[in-house]
Amino acid sequence: MQLILRGATPSDAAAICDIHNQGIVDRVATLDTMLRTPETVRSWLAEHGPKLPAIVAEIDGVVVGWASLNRFNPRAAYDHVVDFSVYVDRAARGKGIGRRLLDRLIELARECGYHKMVLSALASNATGIALYTRAGFTRVGVYREMGQLDGSWVDTLIMEKLL
Repeated sequence: MQLILRGATPSDAAAICDIHNQGIVDRVATLDTMLRTPETVRSWLAEHGPKLPAIVAEIDGVVVGWASLNRFNPRAAYDHVVDFSVYVDRAARGKGIGRRLLDRLIELARECGYHKMVLSALASNATGIALYTRAGFTRVGVYREMGQLDGSWVDTLIMEKLL
């Protein structure tokens, strides 16, 4: 298995959409509840550029994961802080792909001149939290009852990494 990480392109929109939608359906990785379409993903990709790169992980020409740096806050004071996303296809989880994507995002964030990366993860997402902790992210706090999934309030864990 040779994993290739590369910049995401509009032709990756359907694969990114499918993988993201798995996270929505599985209810383990996101508070998103509306399924994405390839068209909305193409629009989302168009908003990403050199300061907010989106990447994919590919094995034998098949996209098995994606990740992106995302704007944290539109206020200028936060220009050196970046949020991020990492998603891996169900069939490819547990093989180190998420870690490779996250490590590359950390490199890209440094190259882009960011000072800090932040995240908000579902508090029940033990796998994701373990990944972030291994990559050097530390817990900042918990937003109690931050959102609702399937009629139940859920907490999110806030983490950060100074670059």
